[in-house]
Amino acid sequence: MKLKLDIDPDIVAMMAAEVAAGERAVSAAIREAGTGLKAAWRLQITGAGLGPRLARTIRSEQFPKATPSLNAAAVVWSNAPVIVGAHDTGPLIRSKNGFWLAIPTPAAGKSLRGGRITPGEWERRTGLRLRFIYRSRGPSLLVAEGRLNTKGRAVASRSKTGRGLVTAPIFLLVPQVKLPKRLDLARDAARAHDAVPGLIVAGWLN
Repeated sequence: MKLKLDIDPDIVAMMAAEVAAGERAVSAAIREAGTGLKAAWRLQITGAGLGPRLARTIRSEQFPKATPSLNAAAVVWSNAPVIVGAHDTGPLIRSKNGFWLAIPTPAAGKSLRGGRITPGEWERRTGLRLRFIYRSRGPSLLVAEGRLNTKGRAVASRSKTGRGLVTAPIFLLVPQVKLPKRLDLARDAARAHDAVPGLIVAGWLN
């Protein structure tokens, strides 16, 4: 007794087609998960009031870039990892030299370089000297004698009579600051990770 088995279409071609379909499905799923996570992180950042500029530091990239692969992977990251990471973990911030953190008040204005102004920069810019006032309750102060302009910022007084002269708190001095946790990036990353198998199956069957 002889048995003859003919396979039509060719099984090798069928397997090759199935592998190719799997490569396309995996790559498409990884791409969707990566871009979705990038969008979710950006939405979190803007929703936390941290601004669109910081949100745009979130980037994503897929590997391999040109061809589908069963080993496709996506990387999502921030170009400002220190800032984003700080808002994600809520760290305790201390002064580098072990003394005080100087937090500018509205009377200090802003740095010409952007961000928070330092006591040294403030003295150089205004020509005024800061004076330390210790307080046992509440933050200690760095104050200056001057006048407040129309924007509420302390500037040197030109009055010879002392009219309008005030002692203005320029910086609050604290030993440490607990930054509030405003982001939960791991939550969105876990959701993106858990969605990948379903995305692969959906793409493979279509």
